[in-house]
Amino acid sequence: MTHTSWAVFEQAEPEFAAAVQARFAQYPHHVLATLRKDGSPRAAGLNVDIRGGELWLGMMFGSMKARDLQHDPRFALHTNPGAGEDMPDGDARISGRAVELVDPPELHRYAEETETPHPFHLFYADLTEVVRVRVEGDELVVRSWTPEHGLRTLRRADDDEPPREDHDAL
Repeated sequence: MTHTSWAVFEQAEPEFAAAVQARFAQYPHHVLATLRKDGSPRAAGLNVDIRGGELWLGMMFGSMKARDLQHDPRFALHTNPGAGEDMPDGDARISGRAVELVDPPELHRYAEETETPHPFHLFYADLTEVVRVRVEGDELVVRSWTPEHGLRTLRRADDDEPPREDHDAL
């Protein structure tokens, strides 16, 4: 099974990756959605860290979101919308599978680099989709990247016309 790291995404679409990373960097706290054992969704706050070619999801030891990911690794991550209703830089979403890092020396190295107190859970993201949504003029612009299809851009105006794919966009 191939791992689609942040570095793979960044190499495939450097400008898009930089825009998404910048959007996540605007605020420290974001929203992580996981699946409970019964299949129902759970949303929780989370700080993310992009370093060393990986998107890292760190959380308190024994937290419910960590238990959710241990049971079912699928997740969705949404940027903090910030204050007000403006969102001039749009929003960003990342979906994937979380892979827990359990190697003690690697956990210790990460803790030292980030000043994370022990114990904690640490997962890296195996990316399945990255989406950025913005308003540009009178259009809603949705850019999405998947490992299978690469980058696609859909534009939708405020009318009855269906969205159209933009082949010339970033």
